[in-house]
This record gives sequence, structure tokens and C-alpha cells, in this order.
Amino acid sequence: MNIQQKIQALREAMTEKQLDAYIVPSTDPHQGEYIHEYWQARQWLTGFTGSAGTLVVTRFFAGVWTDSRYFLQAEEELKGTGVELVRLVIPHTPEFVDWLLKNLPKGSLVGVDSQVVSASLFSLLRTSFESADIRLTGELDLVGEIWANRPSLPLNPVFELDVAFSGKTRSEKMEEIRLVMKQKGIDFHLISSLDDVAWTLNLRGNDIPFNPLFISYLLIGLEESFLFIHQAKISEEICQKLSSEGIFLSLYEEINKLLPAIISGKNVMLHSSKSSYYLSELVKKHALLIDEPALPVLMKAIKNPVEQAHLRKAMEKDGVALLRFFRWLEKEVPTGRLTEYGCGEKIRTFRSETDGYMGESFAPIVGYAGHGAIVHYSADENTSSILKPEGILLIDSGGQYLDGTTDITRTITLGNPTEQQKKHFSLVLKGHIRVASAVFSYGTKGYHLDSLARLDLWKNQLNYGHGTGHGVGFFLNVHEGPQGISPNPAINQVFEPGMVTSNEPGIYIENQYGIRIENLVLSRELPDRGTGRYLEFETLSLFPIDLELVDKDLMDQSEMDWLNRYHAEVFRRLSPHLEAEEKEWLKNKTRVL
Repeated sequence: MNIQQKIQALREAMTEKQLDAYIVPSTDPHQGEYIHEYWQARQWLTGFTGSAGTLVVTRFFAGVWTDSRYFLQAEEELKGTGVELVRLVIPHTPEFVDWLLKNLPKGSLVGVDSQVVSASLFSLLRTSFESADIRLTGELDLVGEIWANRPSLPLNPVFELDVAFSGKTRSEKMEEIRLVMKQKGIDFHLISSLDDVAWTLNLRGNDIPFNPLFISYLLIGLEESFLFIHQAKISEEICQKLSSEGIFLSLYEEINKLLPAIISGKNVMLHSSKSSYYLSELVKKHALLIDEPALPVLMKAIKNPVEQAHLRKAMEKDGVALLRFFRWLEKEVPTGRLTEYGCGEKIRTFRSETDGYMGESFAPIVGYAGHGAIVHYSADENTSSILKPEGILLIDSGGQYLDGTTDITRTITLGNPTEQQKKHFSLVLKGHIRVASAVFSYGTKGYHLDSLARLDLWKNQLNYGHGTGHGVGFFLNVHEGPQGISPNPAINQVFEPGMVTSNEPGIYIENQYGIRIENLVLSRELPDRGTGRYLEFETLSLFPIDLELVDKDLMDQSEMDWLNRYHAEVFRRLSPHLEAEEKEWLKNKTRVL
């Protein structure tokens, strides 16, 4: 079926169930950013491949709500499908609810699959609709009814992450969680978020694109725990280890049958934003539900000393791979054969030659000229641009290593940069340096720091539409909470020593170019001077910033000093791993400016 036929089939199913509207989110039962293709219903229905977006279908309308990261991409992918792009005014908000309230008459019936929508969103929908005399049902998986040849759930094997990398054993982590559970009076802690399950158990998998996760649920009790997973994914050796530690396996598909008997009459903690409405309601029927964020969320965000040491090794490996790629790129651009897509493939190749490399942490974003202005641009093999020895190239990429997760963006000139390009690059660099060199009191949150990255852009009436930074996992999700750097006050986690966060201001000139400079930074505590607790950032990422795009006249002395110190550190850390010609290349790229 083409897109129009799929939407028509959905409308016919809606008519049969007497639905006036149907909502298709971009989520799965575990509320992850990246999801297995089995749950990619919105993408299957519309052809829009962005990671964020909500489809709403009524009898006479079909539209996808998404944020500014995907406006240009969605516009292109939805063209001619009959599905409209609806631009979110405020990112990550359910603005489709207001549209439904305005366009549906009283007495209407709206459907959604409660097994993939979060409990918090379902409650918001229900409350909003009730005020307008609109009913909501979560009992219907209409997409499942019309999706012929739907992909199967994966059976990829799970593997252990050695304590030499994790820094803490599984038993130590479980004991920490149980200690907090006892303090809170919690009998069971039900975890749906796959990264929290993987971190807690020191296990990794290959079920989800770019994230080393495995599809499962984890129920932690004070004495024994249960891992709901397809048992074909777990080796006998791992099964025996888990069992010896009081962690028993049950089938993933049978959680709805087995959970009630285990938790009956107990206190059960789960997070409504990270659990499906279906699962939340199942718990409520049999136990007292306590709605709080999963305990591993903050624990895993604070990297222990072993993880921090490995991350520094991962950054060196990543920097060397990037160096070899960018040297290769300089030779290939003049041939007139190199494409954006080819760049992404070659970055993967150079990283794959690195010890401990386990895959990409996300699909590389390689945007040349106007494509660089598309924040989450994805180059297609058949339509990606050919690079020329002129203009601006933005490359955002990352790797998954046993030593940790990387995410780095570099913007370079391919020749003859304009004064405006150099000005815009320097304004972004100034913001990047402001964040990287910040000293702040304990208790500071991301929205307190965000304006540091934007001040010089604002002075020139410029801005960017995404956050300045996100948390990053340790050989886990490249986007990891709870901290971040953003204007959004809802991201209100205090920075703790040991957190890893991206620092990535940018600027995007539509149809011309995009500029973004991204490094990962580690928050660390400064020595106590008796005036309270203060933190700073250690920049972890190691790769030169393009000096050809720096306008020295726009930089003050402290900013130049930071840039020179950073480049000296890049050369010091990477040069021992390089051949003579590579070392000379790096020496030039990190020269004192």
C-alpha cells in the first residue's frame, strides 16, 4: 500500500470502531527515543522518518505534528502524501490536543493504543478531552489491524558489560537501588525504560538502532527480581548468573499475566512518563502505584571514576578516527565524487577500525551548504549533495565503544569562506567557549546556563531552535537525562559532579549553511574554598575546531586563550596515537592562533 492507501485503510478501521479521530505517537511501550521497527507505526503510515512526531487522523484530515528540527525534512517526506505537516510552536508539547479540541464536536470518540502511549500523556489527553465532552479510548491498536507483514520483535542475543568498564557490579547497583526503595517504603520497582534496565544489570543488546539495548522489563523487589524478556536472547551462562543473584527470567509477552500475582497488595514504583498507560493501569488494579522517576536515571547519569577514565580513552579513539576521516576528506573533495552520504559511510569505516568500537551512536548528520541548515538532516544515497571545494560542511556523528558513547559536531570550510560565514562561526564559537569555561554554584540547572551560549548570537539578533546540550550515557543512549542545557525550565535537574553533557550551540541560515560546534563536557567539583560548592566543565571531546573560520577580531583574549589551550590538549592527547604525517596534519590544525 502507498501512503494514501494506508491512511484510507486506517480511516475504514476507524469507521468500523466509530472513532472520529485516531492518534499515532512515535513511541513504543518503553518510551524510548529510538524504537524497533515493530513499533514504528507513524513512520509506516506516513513515510516521515524523523524520530519525533505525532500523527492525527480524522475522517477528513491527516497531519503530523513535529518540531523545528524536522520541518524541512518532514515537508520533503510528506510531499504528495495527503498528510499535512503541522509545525510545533513549542517543541515536545502535545499541541495536537488543542487542534482536536477546536475541530471535533462534542460527543466525539478519539482512539489511541494505550500500550505505546505513556501513562502521563494518556492522562493529559483524557483530562483535556473530558472538559470538552470528548471521549477517549485506549483499547484499540488499529495500526496493528491493517499492518500486513509487520516486522517481528528481535531475538538478538544479550551480552554482559564487564565490571572493568562499568565500575560497579550488578549486585552493587541493585543494592543501591534497594536501599532507596527501603527508605521510600517501596516493595517493587517496575522499570520500563530500556537504558535503565541495561545499566542496572550491566547487560547490553542490539535490539534498538544506535543504542545497545534489549527489549525487556525489569521488576526489582527487595528480595528477588524479575526480568521479562524473550528467553532465547539470554545465554545459559548469563541466565545462571542472574538466577544466582536472585534475578529470574519470565517471558516478555507474559508480563500482563504474571505481574498481578507478584505485586498484589504491594507498593509499586514506576514512572508515568516512561511507562505505558496500559502497564500503569495494570499496576493500579493490583497494587498501590507510586509515580516517581526510575531510580537508575540519576544513578547512571553520574559517571563513576572508572567510567570517566574509560570515557577519556573513548574520546582519544574517536578523535583519531575523525582525524583520519578529515584527512581523507580533504583529499577526496577536489575529485568531485564525494557525497554527503559517502562521508557518513566513511566516518563509520574509520571508527569501525578502532578497538572496542560497537557501532554508531546515531545516524551521522552530514550537511553540505543548505543541507547544513536542516538540524537533523539525513543524507540519502541517491539524492545527497556532491561536495565542492567551497562552502560550509557540518558533520555531527558519534560512536558506541565499550569505553563509552561519543557525540561530536564539527563545521569546516571547504574553501573560500565568506566574512559572514566567519562571523557566524565565531559567534557560535564564543557561545561554546562561554559554556565550556563556565564556573557555577552547586544547584545550577540547565536553563541557568543556556543563555551563556546565546548571548553573542542575541546581540546580533540571531538564535537557534534547539537546546544547547543533552546528557549522554556510558555505552548507552546518546541522549540521556535527566540533565540538559536548554531554555526549557522543565529540564530542572541540578548538575552533579560526574554528569556528561553536550555543549552544542549553532546557527542555521536556511538554504545557505548550518554551523554547530559540539563537544561533550564532564561536570566536576572545584576544590572547596569555604564559600560553598562550585562546579566547572572538563571538555572531553578531542578534535580541532576549524581555525580557517575563526574571525580573530570578534574573539577576546580569554576566548583565544581557551581555544589555544584546547588545541594544545588535543595535540597532546592524540599525537601519541598517530603516524608522522598524521601528526604534522594535526600540528597545523591545532596551531596557536
